Amino acid sequence: MSLDAATVRRVANLARLRLEESEVETLRGELNGILGWIEQLQQVDTEGVEPMAGGAPGEARLPWRADAVTDGGIAEKVLANAPDREGAYFAVPKVVE
Repeated sequence: MSLDAATVRRVANLARLRLEESEVETLRGELNGILGWIEQLQQVDTEGVEPMAGGAPGEARLPWRADAVTDGGIAEKVLANAPDREGAYFAVPKVVE
């Protein structure tokens, strides 16, 4: 697949790139090179090759947990960093406008 100058301008427009007319041919060559590599990769026989990570059905799922609201259980550790506190809360200056 080879891109023409009009397609390069359209892709640049969709990507919200401002291209000078002198840059169109440079970008056209770069995009055609990328598409050439993709075509080469599509020709590689991957039959029987297991995925290295992800993509395999039934694998790499995050464990489910109960959807419950908690305070995290570390309130004292969090409040230890507070510059000022009142009981179990951060103390902040009163702001009135």
